[in-house]
Amino acid sequence: MFNQELLQKCSNAGGVSGFEDDIRNLIADELAGCGTISRSISGNLICEKKGPEGAPTIALVVHMDEIGFMVQGITDDGFLLLVPLGGWWNHTLPSQRMTVITRDGRRIPGQIGTKPPHLLPESQRKQVMPDDALFVDIGASSKAEVEALGIRLGCCVVPDVQLQPLAVEHRWMGKAFDNRAGIYCMIQVMQAIKNEQLPCTVRAIATVQEEVGTRGARSLQDEMVPDFAIILEGPPADDTFGQSATCRQGVLGKGVQIRLYDPTNITPPAFADFVLNIAEKYGIAHQPTVRRTGGTDAAASYPHWFGTPSIVFGVPTRYIHSHNGILDDRDLQSTVELTLKVIRDIKNYTASGK
Repeated sequence: MFNQELLQKCSNAGGVSGFEDDIRNLIADELAGCGTISRSISGNLICEKKGPEGAPTIALVVHMDEIGFMVQGITDDGFLLLVPLGGWWNHTLPSQRMTVITRDGRRIPGQIGTKPPHLLPESQRKQVMPDDALFVDIGASSKAEVEALGIRLGCCVVPDVQLQPLAVEHRWMGKAFDNRAGIYCMIQVMQAIKNEQLPCTVRAIATVQEEVGTRGARSLQDEMVPDFAIILEGPPADDTFGQSATCRQGVLGKGVQIRLYDPTNITPPAFADFVLNIAEKYGIAHQPTVRRTGGTDAAASYPHWFGTPSIVFGVPTRYIHSHNGILDDRDLQSTVELTLKVIRDIKNYTASGK
């Protein structure tokens, strides 16, 4: 069943790369009682629900971080210069509301500013503003006024967005669905299996700093190598105006994306077939997907997990890596349902000898 309150908490929580405390604490609270919880030195959160002795281990991997900014400088007249944390598309940034989070946790509102078009030469008016031409305006008039609010170099800056329903049923608009959609699904799965006797060990892993190079996943210890990995993500939808309708693989409301390939991971065909057969067997809405671009924490399976079979389940999301995304809660549900079926049926895969 769709849990609006949980999605709201996941989406609204702050947690840019390197500053994942708020979302990590939320996950820990939601997973209390679902397994043994630990934290790695890099900041990854792990919740392990033990299965029978000798049973296979499935890792459910989500990244906690959203894209945002860090304060890189403070001008004498009170503007905040920025360095991006993650892959922003600068077309989307001017005039957007932001929140600066101070070292002591205060939240200071502001907005992204740039030189107005009226004062730009004609040659620059149609150009995308580079990072160093953008700043946050909190209404201050001096550097001293900014510092009096507790803002220092290194403070993080996050989008000021709250989850809201759209007028069309099942559709939601909010921030950070990459990857709070995946976190929502992981929490729902772990809560669903909390009291079950499973044929496997399930290890839910929430990683840090995926958006700046899958750093958290790459720090996972060798002794934690699972037999299988499911990466739960909020990948880009491809169903908006102007995109080709001939090869759409991420349509809102059409089900979980089952990513078979991107440049960072190839799902082994036997594992892919196993998952697709489960989706078909149980009538779970799904969208097989092959991507020419993009990447996820599955990229870490080869250098650090010795080629553990990994697959990405995605909740298609419009406008990721911007202030607001749009998703369909039916896709959240199909992602949860497929993940649960794979966990419960995984012994059939291992017994097949594939």
